Amino acid sequence: MMWCPSRYHGVMSTQSRHRTELLAGLTRTQAERLSHIDFRLYFLGELRRLDVSDKFGTGPAGATRDIAMYREIAPRNLVLDPSDKIYRPSDVFHPVFDHAPERVLTALSQGFGEGFGTVSGSLVRCEFPLSLNVPAMAILAPVTRAIHRGRAVNLRYHSTSSGASQREIVPIALIDTGIRWHVRAYDRKSREFRDFVFTRMSDAVVIEDSPIATEESADHDVQWNRIIELELVPHPGYADTKIVRMDYDMPDGVLKVRVRAANVGYMLRRWNVDCSPDHSLEGPEYALWLRDALALYGASNAVLAPGYRDPRAVSGSTGRGQRS
Repeated sequence: MMWCPSRYHGVMSTQSRHRTELLAGLTRTQAERLSHIDFRLYFLGELRRLDVSDKFGTGPAGATRDIAMYREIAPRNLVLDPSDKIYRPSDVFHPVFDHAPERVLTALSQGFGEGFGTVSGSLVRCEFPLSLNVPAMAILAPVTRAIHRGRAVNLRYHSTSSGASQREIVPIALIDTGIRWHVRAYDRKSREFRDFVFTRMSDAVVIEDSPIATEESADHDVQWNRIIELELVPHPGYADTKIVRMDYDMPDGVLKVRVRAANVGYMLRRWNVDCSPDHSLEGPEYALWLRDALALYGASNAVLAPGYRDPRAVSGSTGRGQRS
């Protein structure tokens, strides 16, 4: 048969339209099951019917239907290995779904969370740092309920500056600094938005009959709503700046990041970004430098950023962030 580019293009266009129509017609539960099939083929290189039926409780017949539907959407993506009756990705496999890197790495390292109260374990051999600071579930639960329902929380809090005291806070968001979890909240005692560390809380109770005032809502947290744009570049003192550009996917030598003012100090400390105006910090941990330290001006926790110097402060003095 004579090669005909126009005919081939027409066939591919038809297949592409058919795939788009099939994907658009999926229910959410169908999309979840087919995304799981796509995930196992893409990242684990194998798929059994039990992988689908055990996770979703659909039974063998349901798993067979899901695999058949996936094959209809992407007929060239998988092949059946007759030796062990396992589907494997083909040489021309291309993922049907977008898989967020963070979720993929969580699933590979910690499992999908099947079962009650436990996770299934890592899907591939991996190692990651232990969490030294995690919230107690009896504290986390009322705080997250309050965030979801727009309520205040009464709790006992242990502050480094004022000791133990009873507080009423209006939580608006959870934050993971990489070292510990805390909650961003309006503090009715100080009448301002602050960060509260979970491990310093006790006796947390949702207040059902206390309306949230306008100034206590997330819309009025200036630091939370202010977005700072940062330009990070390879540290001039780093041994090999080409490696830095590779590590951080910055072929042009600049990594542009947008972050909330309320979180910028935590992020820069976690990434070990030298924020001194003259890139004076030394050490192999400082691969990145904040090109314009003035971008942090006015951020309440900028003092946490490595090497940061408050332009308003006299020589040798430091600012203080709003933490409890």
